[in-house]
Amino acid sequence: MTSTRTLARIAGVLYLTVAVCSLFAELHVRSGIVVPGDAAATADNIRASATLFRLGFVVDLVQATCFLLTAMALYLLLRHVNRLVAAAMVTFVAVSVAIMCLNLLNQFVALSIATDGDYAGALGPAGSDALATLFAEMQRNGFLIAQVFFGLWLLPLGYLVVRSGFVPRVLGVLLALGGVGYLADLFARFLALGAAERISPFVLAPALVGEVAFVAWLLVRSVRVPEQDARVPAAA
Repeated sequence: MTSTRTLARIAGVLYLTVAVCSLFAELHVRSGIVVPGDAAATADNIRASATLFRLGFVVDLVQATCFLLTAMALYLLLRHVNRLVAAAMVTFVAVSVAIMCLNLLNQFVALSIATDGDYAGALGPAGSDALATLFAEMQRNGFLIAQVFFGLWLLPLGYLVVRSGFVPRVLGVLLALGGVGYLADLFARFLALGAAERISPFVLAPALVGEVAFVAWLLVRSVRVPEQDARVPAAA
C-alpha cells in the first residue's frame, strides 16, 4: 500500500511539474514575445528577451521529460487494470514528447536568426526578421500538432482511472472528455480559427477540471486501495 501511495504522489508531482513548465513556456514566454503577423515586432522581442526565450526553451525540455516520466509512473500505477491500454497511454505520450522536442528546434533556430547579425547581413534586416518569425510560428503550429497525442493519451488514462477503483470514477470521465476536447480544439484551430476561439473555453473545460482535480487527488489524497484487495489475505 505504501509503495502504491508513493508512486501516486510521484506521478502527481511530475504531472504538476509538466503543467507549471508548460504554462510558463507558453503563456509567459512565447505568448508575450511572438506577435502573430508582425515579423519586426517578434524579432525585436526575441532580441530584447533573448535570455527569457532561451529559458523557455530549456523549461520546455524539462516539461517534455517530466511528461514522459509521468506516463511511466502512471503505467506502473495502473497497469494492473489493462496492460494493453496502459501501454497505449505511454505510446501516445512518447509520440507527443518526440514531436515537442523536435519542434523545439524551430524555437532555437528563431532565436539564432534573430540574435545573429550574420543573417541580417545576408538577408537584410526585414528578411532576417521574417525568417525568425517563420520559425517561431512553426514552433507554435508544431505545438498544436503535438496536441493530437496529448489529447489521445487522456482517453486511455481516463479509462484506466474509471476501472482502477483507486481514484473517483468521475475524474476518469472528465479526463476522457478532456481528451476529446483537446482534439476538438485542435481541429477547430486548423479548420476554422474563428470558431475555435469561441468554442475553446467550453471544449477545454473538462480537461482543465479533470487534470487539476486528478493531480490534486494524487498529491493530497493519493490513491485508495480497493477493498477487495484488503480482503485477500483474510480469505487466504
